[in-house]
Amino acid sequence: MNLNILKQEFSVCKVEDFSMVHLEADFCFIGKTDEELSLVCATEDVPGNTTARDDGWRAFRIQGALDFSLIGILSKISSLLAENGISIFALSTYNTDYVLTKAENFSRAVEVLSGAGYVIE
Repeated sequence: MNLNILKQEFSVCKVEDFSMVHLEADFCFIGKTDEELSLVCATEDVPGNTTARDDGWRAFRIQGALDFSLIGILSKISSLLAENGISIFALSTYNTDYVLTKAENFSRAVEVLSGAGYVIE
């Protein structure tokens, strides 16, 4: 399986509302629940109405569109990283999954996954 490293550094945020979110940015993940409005975006795109944020995340995506019938893809990646003491923040879109780790753990995460047979692009 191929994993594509994203060049950006990311931030995980809570926002007052989505009015200032740069929806045209290459990466913008928003979530809304009855408890919060969340945003994951490139650090350079963090909006001014952010109420909490955690900077310093790096990411890779599982390359290609994943069929909904596939089982365990994210589980295998997260288990490998967990076994090596690396926590993740996972995001899923219609096509694929994204895995974020803190920047200080990113190189090690790439090494672990590469050693397990994942092709890192």
